[in-house]
Amino acid sequence: MNAAMDDNRGLLEVLISDGRPLIRLTAVLLILFGLFAFFFAATKHFLPHDVAYLGMTSDELCAVQECRIVHFMIHDRVSFGGALLGIGILYLWLVEFPLGQGLAWAWWLLVISGAIGFGSFLLYLGYGYLDTWHGVGTLGLLPCFLLGLFKTRSSIAGPGSISSLARPSEPIRWDSFYTVGRLLLLATGIGLWLGGLIIAGVGITTVFVPQDLQFMGLSAEELHALNPRLVPLIAHDRAGFGGGVCCCGLTMFFCIWCGRGSRSLWQALLLTGLAGFGTAIGVHPAVGYLNFSHLAPALIGAVMFTAGLWMTFSRIDQHQAEKKREHSPEARPECPNCQDKKQDGD
Repeated sequence: MNAAMDDNRGLLEVLISDGRPLIRLTAVLLILFGLFAFFFAATKHFLPHDVAYLGMTSDELCAVQECRIVHFMIHDRVSFGGALLGIGILYLWLVEFPLGQGLAWAWWLLVISGAIGFGSFLLYLGYGYLDTWHGVGTLGLLPCFLLGLFKTRSSIAGPGSISSLARPSEPIRWDSFYTVGRLLLLATGIGLWLGGLIIAGVGITTVFVPQDLQFMGLSAEELHALNPRLVPLIAHDRAGFGGGVCCCGLTMFFCIWCGRGSRSLWQALLLTGLAGFGTAIGVHPAVGYLNFSHLAPALIGAVMFTAGLWMTFSRIDQHQAEKKREHSPEARPECPNCQDKKQDGD
């Protein structure tokens, strides 16, 4: 009781603590933003500022080309929501496990990943559309995230340079089922990173690939003639989606590269894959966008990722079984001298 009464810390000081609660809050909000994107996409509604910018509601745009333009936009926004969910899940794992242990690579990964994620907001300006809601959300999250990084920096143990990201937790090998699975997961992370760069690059240049225009049944010029603000809005969605996938892929790669195989990491990767690949692939049949060449990269990535998880699960499951056996009552003597007494009796 006296100890509680003598605690003279401020409320904010306790809530911020070592900075991890702030990064944890950022991760949770990213997950909520992803779910928010799902909700609006599922209801086929545009955000109020989208409607104000376009001068059209989603219902009015849905009357054109059998609603394929709206369906195309939903396809991008659902996929972006999945990327946000994946990033949030991986951030939670980083905060609770490696960062909680004071590992420098986790802190540097959050710095680089955050720079890519928050920096991708600037890509939206390339076509002249400033997403005010997204801007407010970004500006709200950024101070929270930066203060969290600042506070956690002092808790890093040992060498804290960015070179810690270059040191793998396990050597690269092909000599076991587990190591091949780990390589497949690493390759998936690289693929997502490169895919995100390509999507973002398309978003700030041509905006569309041929399969997109084939699905909508319109050329870029016809879309511009329909509404001169439509292409900038779609470009904004593409750039955001690409930035999210790039950020998620890079975060996933280094979580696997630097993190030791564990039950918690495996579960975080499983949830990230379900959110990312589940939405990116699942939304296509929902909107009728079934071009195989367009879907192929995501399908290949999903197969590689699933195989990697399956091949690494056996070792993680075996490790957990061994730990349970070590801590079971049968595995340890009832008293420190039991073994000696047994030998004396023999």
